[in-house]
Amino acid sequence: MSDHFSGPRALAWPALDITDLYVFPSPEQSAHLVLVMDVCPSVGQSAFFSDALTYRFRLRPITIAATGPAAAFGVGEREWTVECTFEAPDARAGSAALTQRGRCTASTGDAVSFVVNDEQGGRANGLRAFAGVRSDPFFIDLRALRDTVTTRQLALADPGTNSLGGDNVLSIVVEVESARLPGAGDTLLALVCEIRTSSQPYVVLERLGRPEVKNFMLSRKDFDTVNRDMELRDLYNNEDAFHLAQDYLGAYRARLNGTLAFFDGLDAKTDWPLDARGTHPLSELLLADFLVVDPSKPFAEQSTFEIEQAMLAGRTHATCGGRPLNDDVIDKLLNWLINGGNGPPIRDGVDQATVRASNTFPYLAPPNPPEATAYQQRLGQ
Repeated sequence: MSDHFSGPRALAWPALDITDLYVFPSPEQSAHLVLVMDVCPSVGQSAFFSDALTYRFRLRPITIAATGPAAAFGVGEREWTVECTFEAPDARAGSAALTQRGRCTASTGDAVSFVVNDEQGGRANGLRAFAGVRSDPFFIDLRALRDTVTTRQLALADPGTNSLGGDNVLSIVVEVESARLPGAGDTLLALVCEIRTSSQPYVVLERLGRPEVKNFMLSRKDFDTVNRDMELRDLYNNEDAFHLAQDYLGAYRARLNGTLAFFDGLDAKTDWPLDARGTHPLSELLLADFLVVDPSKPFAEQSTFEIEQAMLAGRTHATCGGRPLNDDVIDKLLNWLINGGNGPPIRDGVDQATVRASNTFPYLAPPNPPEATAYQQRLGQ
C-alpha cells in the first residue's frame, strides 16, 4: 500500500503516517523540481496538519558507483532540506471557519508562508509551497495483492478495484528552483522525507523513500528465515535513510531476501538467483532507500525506477526517474520483482487514481466529496 499504515506506530497515530513521496521535474516550469509528501490516509475534507510535528524533505547529490548486478549509488554528504511546520488552526477576523497557516523553511534560509488549502499556495525566495487536503493519488488493488500473498500464487483480476478510490490525504507540495539544490541541477539527487517531533529532543517518527519497501518487502514475517517473530517497520522508520545503522541491517537484509525471493517465484521461474549467502540481487540496492531523480532531464511519466533498472542493465538512463504522481508503481514493481521485466506483463488491473493528477501547480487533484466510500469501510466489504 505504498506507505499507508506502514507499521504499528502509523496505525496507532495516523497523523504521522506518511502515505507517499513523489519527486519530478516540473511539467509547468523548466529548471524546477517538485517534491510531494502525502500524509494521513483517508482524511475528511476538514482535516488539518499537526502543529506538534515537522514535515521534512531531504535531498543529497548521488553518483552511480557501480552498474550491472552490483549496481550501487555513492551518496554525497552535502544536504539540502526544507522543513514544513504549521500553526494550530484558528478562526480569524470573526469567521467561524477554521484557518491554518504553514511555513516551509529551506536549509539555505529561504522560506515561504502560505494558508492551508489555498490552491495558489505561497511563493518567495525561489520556493513555492502548497499544503492541504487532496485526492489520494495512489492506486492499488489491495485485496488482490493480499490474496496473492496468502495463496502463494498470482490472484490478480482485470479490471481490478482501486482500494483507495474516493480517499483523500493531506498533501505538502514544494517546488524549488533546481539551481538552488546540491549540484546545481547537474547531478542525480536522492530524496527522502521524514516526520519528526517539533521540539527537542528531535525524534524521527516516520520516514519514506521508495514506495512499498515497508509494506511490500518488510512487513511479511513468514518469508523471513531469520526473524519470523520481529516487526521491523518501526525500527526501520527510525533509521537515517542515508546512514543505516549496523545494529539491524542484517535483519532488514534477511527480510528483504526472503520476501523478494517469494515474489520472484510467483511465475514458477527464477529471474533473480540468490548468491551463495542467500542474498537477493536487489536487496542492497533497495536498502539504499531513497527516490532517485535526474533534474537535468525533462518531466516524463512512467519513469519511476527507470534509473535503477538502467544501472542493473549496465546502460545509461533515459528519463528523469523520480516518481511522478500518475505512475503505476504497483505494476512496475510486480513486473520488476516477479519476472525482472522480461516476461508477459503483470498487472493488478488498476491503472489510475480516483482522479489523475494534473500538470499544473499544485498538481494533485482536489479532494473527493464526503460521500466517497472510505478505505476502512471498503476493506470490511
